[in-house]
Amino acid sequence: MALQIAERQYGSYNDLFQANNNGDIPLISRTEWEKRRQKLQEVQAKLIGKENKLLVSRNELINARIELNSLEAEYADKISKAQSDLSSSLATLADKEGDLSKLRNYYANMSIRNQQYCVVAPQDGYVVRALKSGVGETVKETSAICTIQPSEPRVAVELYVKAMDVPLISKGRTVRLEFDGWPALQVSGWPSVAVGTFGGIIQVIDLVDSKEGKYRILVTPDPLEPWPKQVRVGSGVYGWVMLDDVPVWYEIWRQLNGFPPSLYEEPSEEDSKEKKSDKKIKIKVKS
Repeated sequence: MALQIAERQYGSYNDLFQANNNGDIPLISRTEWEKRRQKLQEVQAKLIGKENKLLVSRNELINARIELNSLEAEYADKISKAQSDLSSSLATLADKEGDLSKLRNYYANMSIRNQQYCVVAPQDGYVVRALKSGVGETVKETSAICTIQPSEPRVAVELYVKAMDVPLISKGRTVRLEFDGWPALQVSGWPSVAVGTFGGIIQVIDLVDSKEGKYRILVTPDPLEPWPKQVRVGSGVYGWVMLDDVPVWYEIWRQLNGFPPSLYEEPSEEDSKEKKSDKKIKIKVKS
């Protein structure tokens, strides 16, 4: 717009200046004509400068696009290389994990083989008898090697009762026990003056006979009367199962005639826990 105005003004002044040369009366001075010409040149110079700046900006834009393409190509190459390195690392990791699994399997196999050189007992205890003796013997699977005494066993007394006395016994009845090697004084029919005996409670009564027509019962320690720690597993013991109270004359008569103890009615579980008697069954057993 400024160039058009400057050209129009310069054209007008140029026509007037040319008219000065043909006529006698001057319309404009040379100075005015030169100013308009100089103004036109300045506008043209500004236009050329703007065009040059435009060309420079376009060149810079082209260069920036070229550099951007170069950077995109460079970073695409770096990303591709990083992805390739990642894939290679993952492949190496998978390979190493496979090697680690192989080593773990090898270690487990070696551990199992090493454990086979030693036989571990199922519980803590003491070896009381070796069933295999000698060096370098081969032990088969499931074969017995030795007898182990537990270090802290749960003790119980095993008594054998005659068949005619089993109906009189029920679970929960109290038992007086006299251990072999433990001094005791027992008065028949008078358990309250017994010295050196220990209490027990019937926990198990076999439903079938064990040997020679006798039935096995298992007696555990009475919580109120703990058994001596010196008693060993396998020691002999006498046992008296406490039944119901009877008159003295009946007990004397029963002893003289060799009759078994009797009950007026079948014992129940609740009654058997509440009743205690002076009647006893004396049995020699091994526990």
